[in-house]
Amino acid sequence: MSMNLQENQTNELLYVGFNQDETCFACGTDTGFRIYNCDPFKETFCREFANGGIGHVEMLFRCNILALVGGGRNPRFQPNKVMIWDDNQNRCIGELSFRSEVKAVRLRRDRVVVVLLERIYVYNFADLKLVDHIETTKNPLGLCALCPHASSNVLACPGIQKGHIRVELYDLKKNTIIPAHNGAISCLALNSDGTLLASASERGTLIRVFDTHSGNALQELRRGASEARIYCIAFSLQSEFLAISSSNRTIHVFQVKLKTDGTVELENEDSKAVDEEKKEKEKSTGSLSFVKSLLPLPKYLKSEFSFAKFQGPEDVQCIVAFGQDKNTLIVVGGDGSFYKAVFDSEKGGTVERESYAKFIKGAEEEATTETS
Repeated sequence: MSMNLQENQTNELLYVGFNQDETCFACGTDTGFRIYNCDPFKETFCREFANGGIGHVEMLFRCNILALVGGGRNPRFQPNKVMIWDDNQNRCIGELSFRSEVKAVRLRRDRVVVVLLERIYVYNFADLKLVDHIETTKNPLGLCALCPHASSNVLACPGIQKGHIRVELYDLKKNTIIPAHNGAISCLALNSDGTLLASASERGTLIRVFDTHSGNALQELRRGASEARIYCIAFSLQSEFLAISSSNRTIHVFQVKLKTDGTVELENEDSKAVDEEKKEKEKSTGSLSFVKSLLPLPKYLKSEFSFAKFQGPEDVQCIVAFGQDKNTLIVVGGDGSFYKAVFDSEKGGTVERESYAKFIKGAEEEATTETS
């Protein structure tokens, strides 16, 4: 769960991404990188370079080893290289070079995964030897999900056909190809043990949950009727909830209720959907239950809506994760804003903001912290 901010940079931030257990996040900036603890929120480390920016910074849980890629107007390292950085030694201890720009990097304790525009390379972490390479459709967003669990070596990425997702089950030495969407994939995520995959297309109206082993569709979730770009998808630790952030500003929280018999009927994403507000009103009235007994429901009314919502900052790209405290969300914005929010796991409704911090100063503002 990360966001590349280089194309629409508004401050010193070039990149923001959570670590594998979502207890902290890293920021690549024009002059180095910073690490922040999520709860309690605080800056835990800052590394400044005299000569350049960091466009990608991937943490390995909370240890001193990171993967860095140069970025910004004056890159610290070349954008086609991944540098394995040991911050205890304050130097690079490994390097991977490519013929094209690195789109993303993912780490687990035994693997380094590098995402290029149309190919993904998988390396053994101990000696940086190549163990696999995967062809993909064009992947400018660097989409790739890597399960961090020690006993579940699972990777998910776009397939070679539009709308398809390839899941590599390395422990079982097999892969699954999932025809997930009609349009191009815009976001994907694995749960903590790699058994579930959630994805969205470029339309951003539906989020689908699949079984990674069988490829069966287990649940279909509706964000809304209007198109939006999905920035981030996140499962809770026990996979009972799923959260998304999108370009429409609202953070949606869904309850994960899986149909394990593989009978989920998927909606055609290219079909016109009725207005979301109208659908919500129909759901809340008793008249619908009467109509249901007489007529078959349209497919768009079979999709499940979010049960809790949080209003994020306006016109700001955000990533979201579930906090360590029960029923909490962590939201980090590309404007340098941090939110911790709480939701009712039974009633849902409005997600209430618990604390806020501004960790990156704008042109005329000072970093602030407040708690409600």
